[in-house]
Order: sequence, then C-alpha cells, then structure tokens
Amino acid sequence: MLDTKVAELLNTQVNKEFYSAYLYLDFSNYYMDNGLEGFANWYKIQAQEERDHAMLFMQYLQNNGCKVTLDAIDKPDKELKNFADPLHAGYEHEQYVTSLIHTIYEAANDVKDFRTMQFLDWFVKEQGEEETNADGLIKKYDLFGSDPRALYMLDNELGARVYSAPSLVL
Repeated sequence: MLDTKVAELLNTQVNKEFYSAYLYLDFSNYYMDNGLEGFANWYKIQAQEERDHAMLFMQYLQNNGCKVTLDAIDKPDKELKNFADPLHAGYEHEQYVTSLIHTIYEAANDVKDFRTMQFLDWFVKEQGEEETNADGLIKKYDLFGSDPRALYMLDNELGARVYSAPSLVL
C-alpha cells in the first residue's frame, strides 16, 4: 500500500493532469478561432499527452490498490489577448506542473517509497522536456511571430507535429 499522503498527492495529480489537458484544449481552440491551425494542432497534441499522463497516474494508483477520485475540472481562466499569451501561459503552467511532480517525489522520498520515486522519474524527465519545448516555442514566436510569412511557416511546422503515446511501463 502507498503512504496516505503520497496517494493523495498522486490522486490530486490525476486531476491536475486532466486540467492541463483542458487548458491546452482551450489554447488549441483560441488558435483555431484565429486561423493558426498548426498552433492549434500543437496544443491539441499537448492535451492528448496530458490526458495520457492522467491515465498513467490513475493506473499507478489502481495498481497499488488505491481508489481514484475524479474531481470537477476547473474552467481555464487564462485571458488570451494575442498569439503569444498561450505560449507564455503554457510555459508557466509546465513550470507549475514540474513543482507538483517534485512535491510528490519529495513526499515519496520522505517515506522511502522507492517504487513511486522510480515511477515519477519518467515524469521528472518528461517535465524537463515539456519546459524546454514550451520555452522553445516562445523563442521561435519571438523571432518569427511579427513577420506574417515567417509566422505562416512556423504554423506549418507546428501543424506537422503528430501524437505519440508515452512509453512508460507501470
């Protein structure tokens, strides 16, 4: 059995990951409404990844005999006024998610729950990649976003992104 605090944090993370998916779908909708289908695609795929992360946390809890409680998902509340807003909000959100993963990891470490720490190792690495990708999008947008032709090319680049399910073994 998992430590009660660790199990609670993992269950909370399930809901945070579903919120992340919801947030990224909101970003995708914003870009779609504004004619940037590539940016919309990029965030739609991000939403799929976040949903899969939630499912991995759920499966881990269930594999350890823990009940999963699904809470209501809050409506995304980011005010999006320009094309850069979702990019910056996404980066900040990924930093927040990283802090959540670190909190769970610390709680698992405190009770010497090495199995949960090993499970979380994948997410620690994944969050590093997520932050790097989000920061990279901001940098590309800052370089090319003010030029309509370059923005068009960046949008096409983001439209080529395809979904790839995580390869984490539970």
